[in-house]
Amino acid sequence: MPPLEAETVSALLAKMVQTARSAGALIMRHYAGDIEHRHKADKSPVTAADEEAEQLILRDLAETAPGIPVVAEESAAAGTLPDVSGGIFFLVDPLDGTKEFLSRNGEFTVNIALIEHGTPTAGVVFAPAIDRLFWGNSHGAFEEANGNRRQIKTRAAPTNGLIAIASRSHRDRLTDEYLAHYPIADLIAAGSSLKFCVIAAGEADLYPRHGPTMEWDTAAGDAVLRAAGGRVTRLDGKTPLIYGNAREKFQNPSFVAWGR
Repeated sequence: MPPLEAETVSALLAKMVQTARSAGALIMRHYAGDIEHRHKADKSPVTAADEEAEQLILRDLAETAPGIPVVAEESAAAGTLPDVSGGIFFLVDPLDGTKEFLSRNGEFTVNIALIEHGTPTAGVVFAPAIDRLFWGNSHGAFEEANGNRRQIKTRAAPTNGLIAIASRSHRDRLTDEYLAHYPIADLIAAGSSLKFCVIAAGEADLYPRHGPTMEWDTAAGDAVLRAAGGRVTRLDGKTPLIYGNAREKFQNPSFVAWGR
């Protein structure tokens, strides 16, 4: 399948933003009540909010782009994976950061990304509990918060040291050892794909992640960060993450997200 026209990608992104907002509103209705959860086969938690938000997103994407397959977390967990050999597909995590959702710290997101031949060319990340919405494509990266919209860009590395960001739920010894090679002035923790967006907004500089993650965890944040002037690579600092690895069941290698 040939790459999409830039105008088509922009139109899809506009619909993805609307869909993310709708999914976020649904999730917040669950967030306001009692939250029950169970564990999937991989021992990760799942809630009704995850499942209902995914169904909303799948319906919207099927109406918006019926010819583009969707790889979504809960469907994948149930064994439903579409053929993505055409090279163009969506990656969806309806509620990234379920542990943060359950702990009610607000650091969970809705992730929707468009992948074209291994590259995330458009993405939206919405954190409904803190009302931060990020999106990006070839026209740049943007944030809307508290009714205010602005373009965002990564920042140049500060001379007085970097701000690193690490996973709130998955920080490990390897992360600390990796960061020891850099002049770190401060280390902050955050959940979900917000970590990519914090770098995209110029609020941090470096996010290393060791251990398993899935493509739907990273693709939308990766798209926003690339659009803001950053990049996401393997640990070598050079090789970009490639999406659509069906043979690896859409699992990522270890990676680092970088500012400018």
